[in-house]
Amino acid sequence: MKMNRMSKTEIPAASGTNITSNASAISTAASSSTAQRTFLSKYRLHKKFVAAARILLLVVFLSVWELTASHQIIDSFIFSSPSKIARCFLDMVSDRSIFLHLGVTLYETIVSFLLVIVFSILTAVLLWFSKKLSEILEPYLVVLNSLPKSALAPLLIVWLGATRTTIIVAGMSVAIFGSILNLYTSFMSADPGKMTLIYTLGGKRHQVLTKVVLPSSIPAIISNMKVNIGLCLVGVIIGEFLAAKEGLGYLIIYSSQVFKMDWLLMSICLLCLFAMCLYALINQLESCYLKRNKR
Repeated sequence: MKMNRMSKTEIPAASGTNITSNASAISTAASSSTAQRTFLSKYRLHKKFVAAARILLLVVFLSVWELTASHQIIDSFIFSSPSKIARCFLDMVSDRSIFLHLGVTLYETIVSFLLVIVFSILTAVLLWFSKKLSEILEPYLVVLNSLPKSALAPLLIVWLGATRTTIIVAGMSVAIFGSILNLYTSFMSADPGKMTLIYTLGGKRHQVLTKVVLPSSIPAIISNMKVNIGLCLVGVIIGEFLAAKEGLGYLIIYSSQVFKMDWLLMSICLLCLFAMCLYALINQLESCYLKRNKR
């Protein structure tokens, strides 16, 4: 009887303890959710502030440029003005000449970029397969990567002629050697534990490549793509300076020779927008990969 009385008296105490612990857990969860909402609202506010500051900075810069040019504080013939650049762009849109130059530069940049990605991955895989070959070629790749690529452009014109192929090769030459070195470094830093596991289970080297090395190097490949798209554009513009009759690079060098500063600055502004759009495209590709990888 005493034992039954004791158990009866202990039951309410235990249930009271459970209620207290549940209440404290609920209050903790509520406070954490409140802190999370506060953090998210601060983060959104920060993002809005950064975006507004960027737009404001651009508007202030363009306004100061326009005002100083219109009041002859700076020479509008040499420095031009945003309104003149906009009129020049609209005139070239109306006669459709600007689309030819944009299309040529876009085509050459995309082709050189795709070729750089393909050749750099294949070469990095070849170097990963053969350690002796990588040791032989590494100093040459380092030297070629550090070589000023603008020095190669005249040589490419002599070898290949003033053709579109020369411009594409010039675009490739700026990015390909650094891309090979970066990808090879990424391949060599793959998880050794996973590779050992595959070898232990009787796997071959090509299975290590497809199951471990390449999947783990996808972030490095995408990062290389971000860098290479800008480098290929730079190389294409260098090639167009020397061996083109159309394209934004040709438009820049021609307008500088005949002192059409509106054309020159418009071409530079278009190149900036061009680079931003291409980079945003690669960034979107990275976002899609990260979302898919989280699932």
